[in-house]
Amino acid sequence: MKPKRLFRPLVGLSGAVHNWFTSYLSDRTFMVSMDTCSSKIHKMTCGVPQGSVLGPVLFNLYMLPLGGVIRRHGVNFHSYADDTQLYISVSPDDTRPMDALFNCILDIKSWMAENFLQLNQDKTEVLIIGPEAQREKLLSKLQAFSLCPSLQVKNLGVILDSELGFIPHIKHVTKIGFYHLKNIARVRPILSQANTEMLMHAFITSRIDYCNALLSGLPKKNISPLQLLQNSAARVLTKTRGRAHITPVLQSLHWLPVCFRIDFKVLLLVFKCLNGLGPSYLSDLLLPYEPSRTLRSSGTGLLIVPKVRTHTHGEAAFQWYGPRLWNSLPEELRAAENVHVFKNRLKTHLFNLAFT
Repeated sequence: MKPKRLFRPLVGLSGAVHNWFTSYLSDRTFMVSMDTCSSKIHKMTCGVPQGSVLGPVLFNLYMLPLGGVIRRHGVNFHSYADDTQLYISVSPDDTRPMDALFNCILDIKSWMAENFLQLNQDKTEVLIIGPEAQREKLLSKLQAFSLCPSLQVKNLGVILDSELGFIPHIKHVTKIGFYHLKNIARVRPILSQANTEMLMHAFITSRIDYCNALLSGLPKKNISPLQLLQNSAARVLTKTRGRAHITPVLQSLHWLPVCFRIDFKVLLLVFKCLNGLGPSYLSDLLLPYEPSRTLRSSGTGLLIVPKVRTHTHGEAAFQWYGPRLWNSLPEELRAAENVHVFKNRLKTHLFNLAFT
């Protein structure tokens, strides 16, 4: 990593700041120590100290040119740390996006080779999302590029499948959740109510809520395993028998059912996007409703609910599901002055819907 080449043209650092980074990266040495044996000291020509505070920042700066390589091919991408995801929209009759994707991958390999990096083929996965018949048509084209698609891939802890039904992800969450719940139930007799509830939030509800906005629009039968997990956690916490009705238990704990927790997360994202706190790729999907003539609904913060072609995936998309939920909220709730006030009012509103 050459500091002068890296920082000046890409991020515009100069003067004392540039000298500081140059000093930090230059004239470094390393050695390997094991028990009482140590290797000789060698000069370090590239890289940054592992575990350092500046390590992630410097790595992201080092990877900045990769975005330009991908954009040249017109391929969309997201990057998170060392995880780069490429995605394209393609129809079985038009394979030009596939050619662009393949050429993009070749350029990425070349760029990495020039910059002392290596593309890990074993960790490179391909996922085709769409109806099975259309996926079959694209399979031969991918095989011609030596790319073997997977039926499901894990992305930041979420398992994505080709149908976007999230059934494998929900099964994985419930399996781990019931494993931890079984262990908590064993020690429940010696735990207080407060300590048990803390464990429930740490091991159960945190998993139920993680990225749950992706589950918006799914059929209730898909989400029912998560609701069963939450019900079981509530029974263990309150020492309620299995035959007792669960709704009063959830209400006494102030736990929103799973479907309302999903709506809570989606509506919170919508509020943040409308107030400049959300990512641009989501904010751009939300368009304010402007009637052609002055109506009572003018200026009430409503959003346009776009038309969709498919019921299964179209109405599950954030672009449709978010505005539909947002427009159903009371006007005073949509006009909340900040995130804290909005969250409190929203939970009260959803709690009333769930238990009245």
